[in-house]
Amino acid sequence: MQPPPPGGGGGGGNRTRTVAIGAAIAVVLACGVTTALVLGSGKDDPAKPDPTASPSTTTDPNPRSAANAQKPLIPGWKAVLNPTRGVAFDVPPEWAVKPVTWSSYVADRADPDEKPLIGFTAPAMLKEKWCESDADKDGTMDDSALGMAGSRGEAGAKSTTQAAVNSVGVWVYGAYTQPNKDNIHTTRAESFTTKSGLKGTVATATSSGVTTEKTGKCDTDGKATTFAFLDTKGDLVSWSFVGAAGVPDEIPDATVQKILSTVRVFTPPKPSS
Repeated sequence: MQPPPPGGGGGGGNRTRTVAIGAAIAVVLACGVTTALVLGSGKDDPAKPDPTASPSTTTDPNPRSAANAQKPLIPGWKAVLNPTRGVAFDVPPEWAVKPVTWSSYVADRADPDEKPLIGFTAPAMLKEKWCESDADKDGTMDDSALGMAGSRGEAGAKSTTQAAVNSVGVWVYGAYTQPNKDNIHTTRAESFTTKSGLKGTVATATSSGVTTEKTGKCDTDGKATTFAFLDTKGDLVSWSFVGAAGVPDEIPDATVQKILSTVRVFTPPKPSS
């Protein structure tokens, strides 16, 4: 199954797309696109995930209702809800909150069908048209956002550690470094607890040297943070931030951490019959 044609957003030649999606594609991305692309180098190599490990069994002891989840934990910020996954988080007021029917994903630049390497739904974005270029020379300008965040299912992972480590490197690879896998540095996964008491595992990845290897207008180094946890149904899910690095208006790590601290789960309302 291939995604629909791009409807806006993008990462130049690295195939980062933000599109309005139909129900079938929404299900694919919400349930998770399983990958085995674990990236890292040197001392920052992640520990190899244990295939026998079980997911963390700790979730938010007080799951919020959908109504409460709409109230930002940080005054003046905006709440972002993914009702399919039952995940919410807050972003600063200057961020754009996309409809829940939208998805952002990265694809292999050599794949004409643009099969997603990884993606998330109901995203929020900062400076959606931060950079515009026609890197693939198809006559259409592609928009690169300065940063974006969203949530997804991690159906193929065996634990929160595996989900966080696997996903974070794929985001940086797909959005910034491909086809180079050697200049991505992924941290070891660490336990993390958000403001709501939601416990899980977080990992970060950064790239280096992209601007010396590429000459495209929108080519930059990138960074990503992925927090993996269990939703109220006990399913593995993750929240990720993806953004440009080493640029004058780079989103500060402190801001990323503040957004991450607001990630919470809620029980989605049952669909009407």
